[in-house]
Parts: sequence; structure tokens; C-alpha cells
Amino acid sequence: MIPPRHFALIPAAGVGARMGADHPKQYLPLAGKAMLLHALETFALHPLVEHSFVVVSAEDGYIDDVLGAQTHLQDKVTVLRHGGQTRHASVLNGLRVIGNQLTDSDWVLVHDAARPGLTGELIDRLVHTLEDDAIGGLLALPIVDTLKRSDAQSRVQETVSRENLWAAQTPQMFRYGLLKHALESATHVTDEASAIEALGHHPKLVEGSPRNFKVTLPHDVALAELHLKGNS
Repeated sequence: MIPPRHFALIPAAGVGARMGADHPKQYLPLAGKAMLLHALETFALHPLVEHSFVVVSAEDGYIDDVLGAQTHLQDKVTVLRHGGQTRHASVLNGLRVIGNQLTDSDWVLVHDAARPGLTGELIDRLVHTLEDDAIGGLLALPIVDTLKRSDAQSRVQETVSRENLWAAQTPQMFRYGLLKHALESATHVTDEASAIEALGHHPKLVEGSPRNFKVTLPHDVALAELHLKGNS
């Protein structure tokens, strides 16, 4: 029996509106290279990752320039110009396109293009924790802050218990067949784990790292650079 393989899938069709930049945030320069390249190189260098797929919009005018000079990635990354209006659509479109290259039991690691702080150690932790898991799971961090729910006027309505609460990160790792079925069945989900949950399954939470945060707002760029340069 052929053991399951591991593939990375990075949806990168977003426009990064909250960043306020003049081009998509995944292509913003960060610690000397485009933000997207940090995650792509981490996957490409990992011995357990068979291949990486990056899903961009059909009109994307940046990806060829970003990857063109990266000769070390040419055999390790495939660009799929099938991005959708949402992350859900982009991931599902990507899964459908690569279906003839994977088996239902192969693992897919879906990762945000705007999480440049991913490390090989985090991939190791996720893969080894889930290798015999029946469902799959995701990197996440336990919530440590006190949580408040507000009313419409931004006044505290109540304090929410943080017990057993986690903040989801990526990669989120599930079998190809199960993940494709879940995303085809789901509506209005914001991550892959939510689609798996909608089928009645319970993904496993694997502790991630603060450095693996999502770059969303302009001030996040400086913090990401500190992590990438090893200063924090």
C-alpha cells in the first residue's frame, strides 16, 4: 500500500483591502522578498511536502514576476489560475484542478499566503501529530487574553470565558477526499476546519506559534519582519 503524501495548497487570490496597499498584500515586500515567497520556500524546503500549489486569480499580474527568478522553486511549485471570490472558492477550485494528481487519502495542507512566519518545525509538529488521525486538524493557539463581547455601541455586553477557546491558524491539514467533499457541501465557511466540522467531525487542534500570525493591517508588516529576522 502506497503511504499518503503531503501537498501544500495556498489560496492567494485575495486583494488585501484592509492593508490599504496598491497591490495585493501577498506580494508586498517583507524581509527582502514578496510575502508569499516565505511560505512557499518553507514548504519547498520541507522533506515531507511532495509539492506546493498556489491558487491565484486569472488576472493576477504579479505571480510570474515573483516566481520567475526563484529557480529553486520551479520544480516544487505549480501556479493555478483558478482563484475565486472567497477563500472557500479558491481552495475548492484548486482541489478540483489537482484531483488527478492526488488520491483521496493524500494529505492537503491549506495555508494562508499572508502567514509568512510558518516554519519547518511547525509543519513537522502538524504532520507528525496528525499522521494517524482519522480526521485531520490545524495549527491553533490557546486564547490567553480576557475576552469581551460588545453591544452595537462598542460597550461591554459581557465577559466571555476563554476556557477551551483557541485561535485558528494554518496550515489546516485534511485528507484530499474528505476536504473536497466538505468544501463542496459547505456554505459560508471561513476556513477548512469549519467545513469539516459541518460534516459532524472534530478536527484536532495542534499548538502553533505566535510568529505564525496573519498579516492583515499595515502595522503587522513590521512585526512580521521582526519575527522573520529572528529578533523576537
